[in-house]
Amino acid sequence: MARFHELEVTDIHKTIRDAVVVTLKPSEPEAFAFTQGQYLTFRRDFDGEELRRSYSICAGTDEGKLQVGIKRVDGGAFSTFANEELKVGDTLEAMPPMGRFFTELEPDAGKNYLGFAGGSGITPVLSILKTTLAREPRSTFTLVYANKGVASIMFREELEDLKNTYMGRLSVIHILETDAQEIDLFTGLVTEEKVGQLFRSGFLDTDATDTAFICGPEPMMLGIAAGLKAAGMAEDQIKFELFASAQPGRLAKRVISKEAGKTANEAQIVVTLDGATRTVAASKQLSVLDAARAENLDAPYACKAGVCSTCRCRVLEGEVEMVTNHALEDYEVEKGYVLSCQSFPVTDKVVVDYDQ
Repeated sequence: MARFHELEVTDIHKTIRDAVVVTLKPSEPEAFAFTQGQYLTFRRDFDGEELRRSYSICAGTDEGKLQVGIKRVDGGAFSTFANEELKVGDTLEAMPPMGRFFTELEPDAGKNYLGFAGGSGITPVLSILKTTLAREPRSTFTLVYANKGVASIMFREELEDLKNTYMGRLSVIHILETDAQEIDLFTGLVTEEKVGQLFRSGFLDTDATDTAFICGPEPMMLGIAAGLKAAGMAEDQIKFELFASAQPGRLAKRVISKEAGKTANEAQIVVTLDGATRTVAASKQLSVLDAARAENLDAPYACKAGVCSTCRCRVLEGEVEMVTNHALEDYEVEKGYVLSCQSFPVTDKVVVDYDQ
């Protein structure tokens, strides 16, 4: 089971006014080898309360460095701290890289990839495109990057440099909400209709696209996915990474019948974690994750919104209701895997394993 490790901050630089790129040196480098598109989960105490936040790695896997991009969110404690107070020499705590927002790369492959990013959703897509272009010399990548205006484009100079490095293999289309551009199609929001127009205008070619990656706020992501499917792409050709910040931090407790007796509203939850097994008694109103942590079990979690897969576990016995799932693939759910932050006991006994 992944645990937190110390990472030293070795560099911080602004990519735009309200976003920083943080370079990190792990105390245990072997634990932080990453695959393009993965993220790190950080934790920090704010006024005595532990806060966990996940940020995507923006470096390519062959660059020999570990970097994350952190954009300040209004009212966001961690993102504000990272942008205003974090300094070189400080130490952060993070879990090793996680996430499955990628496809396997083949050195001899000649594929065509398409990426859509909104705002700071560029961070994992940047890692993906840099790694893909370096490791698959015959492949191409087209990036559609949506922002409010020119001033909010993260990694703008780096993207221009990459276009020059991979001349003819990397295309970047900037869609700006407020700033007018020479091509009218490149102004506005990236919606399902806009995606269709990009295909019809010849800027994108669905027949030539092997895989599409989408990362951004949920409404934009769903519209893009619908546009790609309408253009002929199959669902298994589309990979998603949803912003945790677009989701509530925690689900409200489910409504339980007032007539339900106390016993009927409780479950025995058997939890295997780090090779040890414990049984906890908890209300069925509590998620499996919250029930475990209420008994001081160090069950892993990050977003508590069903967006990341940090709290993934496998149900071996009993039944749970998983209310929200933006992270697990269908085949994982079929095998019994759930997001414990979103899973509530249905049966009186539930057996879960975090180690599988």
